[in-house]
Amino acid sequence: QVQLVESGGGLVQPGGSLRLSCAASGFTFSRYEMRWFRQAPGKEREFVADINWSGESKYHADSVNGRFTIARDNAKNKVYLQINSQKVEDPDVYYCNVNRDFGPGTQVTVSS
Repeated sequence: QVQLVESGGGLVQPGGSLRLSCAASGFTFSRYEMRWFRQAPGKEREFVADINWSGESKYHADSVNGRFTIARDNAKNKVYLQINSQKVEDPDVYYCNVNRDFGPGTQVTVSS
């Protein structure tokens, strides 16, 4: 059974940084592309970034390109999202994804 558990969310000031983590289990992590999504209240979940099985190929949505960076550690079965220059308008719940499975999410609150 696939299990994804995000962590690392919290309160951040505008322009601040956080590193989100996602611990994966129940599947052979090193064989799968992993993704991050995010969602604002009342809006649809949106794609943020993905990373191939080896970590050599990454893609970031235009809205976060240059501010966010996806990474993975196959030895630890974890995928990360480094968030820099957080904006007030950035959606606040971040989800880890593999195939059709999502974790419960971790909330990032931007406040001065």
